[in-house]
Amino acid sequence: MKDKQSVSVNQQALSFGLGLAFFLWVLIGLISIAWWLTNRLVEQENLPVNSVVISGEMPYTKRTDILSAMDNINLGNFFQVDVNEIQSQVSALPWVYSVAVRKQWPNEVKIYIVDQTPVALWNGDFLLNEFGKAFQADTRRLTQALPKFFGPEGSELLALENFINLNDLLEYRNLAIDELVLSERFSWQLTLNDGVMLNLGREERVKRVQRFMDVYPLIKTHLEQQPKQQNNHKKQLKQAVDYIDLRYDTGLAVGWKSAANLPLSIKLQTQQKKQRHIYAINKRVHL
Repeated sequence: MKDKQSVSVNQQALSFGLGLAFFLWVLIGLISIAWWLTNRLVEQENLPVNSVVISGEMPYTKRTDILSAMDNINLGNFFQVDVNEIQSQVSALPWVYSVAVRKQWPNEVKIYIVDQTPVALWNGDFLLNEFGKAFQADTRRLTQALPKFFGPEGSELLALENFINLNDLLEYRNLAIDELVLSERFSWQLTLNDGVMLNLGREERVKRVQRFMDVYPLIKTHLEQQPKQQNNHKKQLKQAVDYIDLRYDTGLAVGWKSAANLPLSIKLQTQQKKQRHIYAINKRVHL
């Protein structure tokens, strides 16, 4: 009987010992894992950013511009890198329109950039983007010539909207606006790509441009009937016509450059019965 009790006690002691050993083994394992993870996290926290990936739509901003803007940003600790600071510094670059920045574990920063889209020069010192916002940037990076806009401060969007509308009309005659001037009194003046200047005044701009387009073939025909000093009629027109004043209710006036020596005015008359326009050329000298 005593032997059976002794065996039972020994078995209990053995089971307890094995259980304690297993518990201690698990505990030591957990402590080891925790220690390893702690050291690993400490190591990761001290890892620097060693890769900056730059992408986007950047016809004007260069990679060197972006890296220079980030010179004063500490990239020595991945977890402590401030993406808002990077975004702020890169957004300050003159050609940048928008920036998105994010971190990619374990050691990478990704930057996506969209450049401004310049559509015109503004008052000589600025550029105008597609939304009618003025910005200042190095124009030497432009890849094509832009039209020139001049106008009062705050009229940028108005100038752009009118440029788009009027330019669409002029395309019908293969013409385009090279320069747009909006005075302090909001009077409009256009210089076309053939060198002709249009005075539109303050009202009925679309109607007056349409009037010019209607009479434009007549002016070209008149010039082509003169002695050909040049072979190219477009060049002849460019050298002959100085301006066309459309600030009239039913007419216009043509100013000639000195090379033409052919001053005339063109008046528009309305014939109500036929409901159409007839252009009468009043000659000041014999043509």
